[in-house]
Amino acid sequence: MSRICDLTGKGSLVGNNVSNSNVKTKRRFHPNLKLKRFYIPEEDRWITLKVSTSAVKTISKNGITACINKFVKKGYI
Repeated sequence: MSRICDLTGKGSLVGNNVSNSNVKTKRRFHPNLKLKRFYIPEEDRWITLKVSTSAVKTISKNGITACINKFVKKGYI
């Protein structure tokens, strides 16, 4: 299962762990993703999306339909 947000397209980043002796080893920074169900009243159905918590905040502020339309227009979906 890929760690990519369904709406925003946020994914994992690569960086370094830096020890006290300044030895660097590779690590990954994963986005904070949650499986969440959203109700779309226009279609009278539920959808399940894997979204980042920042996307959940945006959806609760603007509404699911407006967010889906915005992300389709920007090309994320």
